[in-house]
Amino acid sequence: MAEVTLQVENMSCNHCKMSIEKALQALDGVDAAVVNLAGKAVQVVYDPARVDLSSIKRTITEAGYEVK
Repeated sequence: MAEVTLQVENMSCNHCKMSIEKALQALDGVDAAVVNLAGKAVQVVYDPARVDLSSIKRTITEAGYEVK
């Protein structure tokens, strides 16, 4: 398993938090996704053999948020 913390812009409420966590957890290979609203970040634990970092970033972008 691998772990990455990504900076995410445009998050402002619990709905944002839940949207990102739900979208990421739906990806095959993502074990956990935890959003920190105050830190504008998401911590993702994933299996790099099943999902790559670019897919994780694309999922966040497709949910309407900007990955830094």
